[in-house]
Amino acid sequence: MKSTAGTIIAVVVAVIIAAIVVNVVFSVMWFVAKLVVIAIVAAIVFGIMRSMANRSDE
Repeated sequence: MKSTAGTIIAVVVAVIIAAIVVNVVFSVMWFVAKLVVIAIVAAIVFGIMRSMANRSDE
């Protein structure tokens, strides 16, 4: 009986730890994805601003 109770507790603890790890991993992945999108948009905006500045200098 002791072994069964220990196994159940170990499984519950493993599931809780796995849920926390998955939550952290997805949070980090979402943050990185947002950074990539921000970098792409910033590069596009920079290119547009640079193009407009070159036109006004002519």
